[in-house]
Amino acid sequence: MRKPTFEFYAYRLRFIAADPLRFPAGGAGNTVRGAFGTILRRTVCVPDCVNAKTCAIRTTCPYARIFEPAAAAGPGPSGLKDWPRPFVLRAHHLDGRTLVPGERFHFDLHIFDLRDPAVVYFVLTFAQLAQEGLGTGRGRARLETVDQLRLDGTAAARIYEGATLVVRDPVEPLGLSLAPANDPVTRVRVRFVTPTELKSAGDIAPRPEFQTLFGRIRDRISALRALYGPGPLEIDFRGMGERAGQVRMSRCKIRHVESARRSTRTGQTHPLGGFTGEAEYEGELAEFLPYLHAAHWTGIGRQTVWGKGVIEVQTGC
Repeated sequence: MRKPTFEFYAYRLRFIAADPLRFPAGGAGNTVRGAFGTILRRTVCVPDCVNAKTCAIRTTCPYARIFEPAAAAGPGPSGLKDWPRPFVLRAHHLDGRTLVPGERFHFDLHIFDLRDPAVVYFVLTFAQLAQEGLGTGRGRARLETVDQLRLDGTAAARIYEGATLVVRDPVEPLGLSLAPANDPVTRVRVRFVTPTELKSAGDIAPRPEFQTLFGRIRDRISALRALYGPGPLEIDFRGMGERAGQVRMSRCKIRHVESARRSTRTGQTHPLGGFTGEAEYEGELAEFLPYLHAAHWTGIGRQTVWGKGVIEVQTGC
C-alpha cells in the first residue's frame, strides 16, 4: 500500500487600506468569503443564470465549481450530498479590527483543487472585491501582492504584483506525508483557534473526544482528495478509527461560542457557533499526528469555508 499524502496550494494576499476598514468580531473570514462569492458570480456567470444548481452550463462554470460545487455533480464520496468547497480562507486575525487608510493587512487562501486550482479567478476576484469595498461599511482597499507559500509560511513565488499577474499557473503544490511519525508521540495539545463543531453519530459533539476529532479530519482529507486530487485515502479506516478510540483526552478547557450570520443572497440565518479552547490527548499518537498537521491547513468540522475549525497542534506538551 502506497504511503498516503495530502497536497494543496497556499497563498497570502496582501492589501493596503484606502478607506477605514472594520471587520466584525468573529466574522472576518465569513465577510470576505461572502463578498468573494458575490463578485465571482457577477463576473463569470451568464446573465440569465438564476440558480447555479440548475444552470445548463454548471459543469464548466467557474462559480459553480468554486463556490457551489454541489451544483456541478451528484452526491460525493461517502454519501456526501454537498461537496466541500475546494478552498478555505484564513482571516481570523482580522476579527474585530479597525484599519486606517494606508494600513496594510493580509489574509491567506488555501486551495485544494489540484486538477484546476483556478488561481486567476481567485486573484482577480479579490482584486475587484478590494476596489469595491469589504468589511463593515465596505471600505475600499488595494490588492498589492499575492505570494504562493511554503509550509513554513515564507514566499515560494510571487504570482501577482502591482495589478499584474506575474505568474498565471501555480508552482508545485505543497505536499504533506500522512505516514506515521518516525519517533513515538504520546502527548498532543490541540488548540481550537476559531469556533469548531464536530459531528458524532449525527449530532454535534459537546467535546472533542479524540476518536471523533480524528474521524472528522480523516473523512475531510479523504473527501478533498477524492473530489479534487488523486483519489480517496487508501488506508484502514476501521482499524485507525478503533485505535483512535484508545487515545485518552487528559485535559479539556473549551468554551462554547454562539454566533450567527445572515446570507445577503438567500436571506437565511446560519449559526456560526462552536467551541474554542484547548484539549490534550495521551496515547499512541504517532500515526495520527500527520493528520492533525494536515487539518491545520484544511480546517475541521462544519463550515470551514466560513473560517470555522482552525486548529493548531503542539506535541510534547
